Amino acid sequence: MRTSMLGLLLCSGPVAFAANTPPPVPYPEGYRDWKHVKSMVIQEGHALYGAFGGIHHIYANPAAERGYGKKPFDDGSVIVFELLEANAWGNAIQEGARKIVGVMHKDATRYARTGGWGFEGFKGDSRTERAVGANAFDACYGCHAPRKDADYTFSDIRR
Repeated sequence: MRTSMLGLLLCSGPVAFAANTPPPVPYPEGYRDWKHVKSMVIQEGHALYGAFGGIHHIYANPAAERGYGKKPFDDGSVIVFELLEANAWGNAIQEGARKIVGVMHKDATRYARTGGWGFEGFKGDSRTERAVGANAFDACYGCHAPRKDADYTFSDIRR
């Protein structure tokens, strides 16, 4: 059974890592200083609104920025998906509170089971509270697997 991201966001507690479980993906310190890849808004009515409704910003560290031009991505590439509340204000939509910082960290050896990518989500403004943990295969990889030809990514960099 596939675990929904929303379920993980609401129900995840501390995660114990087994000896054979890949190491946890680190928090991407300074990601807002990286290359901005793109932004989008998922609004009510979209199939993913329940789990991913809001304003999305995608960032790439220098290795991932190079990878967008020559897929597959090299080990050390990190892509961040920042999800913020989308608040209507008059005829504008403004960023609200951060809902999650999603991370894809490329290491073909450590994360071989999930296409060479480690996946994690950090709740709200926390740098330590994890939403995915050991559930990366079901929570993230299941959706990314059909994108194997794009090295499991959904975004393309805007130049």
